[in-house]
Amino acid sequence: MNLENYFISQFKNANIGDDGAFIDGMVYSKDAFFENIHFKTSWMSHYQIGYKAMIVNISDAIAMNAVPKYALLSVAMPKSITKAQMLDLANGFKDACAKYGVEIIGGDTISNTKLDITVTVISKSAKPLMRKGLKTGDLIAYTGNLGRSAIALKRLMNLGKINKNSKFVNIVLRDKFIYKNRRFLRVGMDISDGIFSDLQKLSGASRVGFRFFKKIQKRVGCSGEEYEILFGFDRRFKKTLLRRAKLSKTPINIIGECVRKAYKNRCKAHHF
Repeated sequence: MNLENYFISQFKNANIGDDGAFIDGMVYSKDAFFENIHFKTSWMSHYQIGYKAMIVNISDAIAMNAVPKYALLSVAMPKSITKAQMLDLANGFKDACAKYGVEIIGGDTISNTKLDITVTVISKSAKPLMRKGLKTGDLIAYTGNLGRSAIALKRLMNLGKINKNSKFVNIVLRDKFIYKNRRFLRVGMDISDGIFSDLQKLSGASRVGFRFFKKIQKRVGCSGEEYEILFGFDRRFKKTLLRRAKLSKTPINIIGECVRKAYKNRCKAHHF
C-alpha cells in the first residue's frame, strides 16, 4: 500500500472511494491545485491556472454523471501577486464555471509563499456513475487520446513551450457522452493519475483484472492529468456505444475485457 492509500485507509466511510462522495442525491468532490506540484507560474498564465483548477474539479462531477451546481474556493496567494494577476485568476475561475453553469458561492483566501488552490464542487445526480460494479466479461474503454499531457509536461520541464491548445492547459470534458449514455455504462471515472493507475482503482473496487486487446505503451498508460473518461460496460452494448459516441463526436477506444486475475499497475505513484 502506497502512502496516499495508507492515509486514506485511516478514514472508514462507505462514501470514500469514488471521484466524489454521493449523499442524498448530491455529489461532493474536492481537489487541490498547488504551485510547484501541479503547475508553475512560468508555464501558465494566471487565467489558465484559474481555468484549469476549476475544470479539473468539474471533471470529477461529470465523470460521476453529476451536474455541477456550486463551487467553494480556497486560494492561498503570495504577497507578490499583482491585482492584474488576481483579476486574470478570477476570470479563469469564472469562465470555467460559466461554461458548465456553476456558481461560486464562497470559500477562503489567505496569504502564502506561493499560489495554492483547492476547489470543492457540489453537484446533483439522479444516477451516479461509480467505480464499483464491473463483472467478468465486461469491456473497458476510454475516451479521446492519451499521452499528450505527459509530452507537454516533459517539454515544460525541459524549459520548452507548449501550444495554447495543448491538453495540459486546454482540457476538453466529455459531459455530453456521459450524460447521454449513463444507462449503458457499468462504471466510470476520470483519468487523472494515468490509465494504468486508474485501472488499479477500478480493479480494487470490483475485484477484477483485465486482459488487454493490444499492448498499451507505458508512456501512454502512465500519462496523468488527461481528464478523459475511463469506463466499463456490458459487451452487449458495444455497437450501441460506438454509434452513440459518434453522435456526440466523442472518440472512444475499447482496450480490453474484465477477467478473473490480478491486475498490476506498471506506473510509479504520482503522489508522495
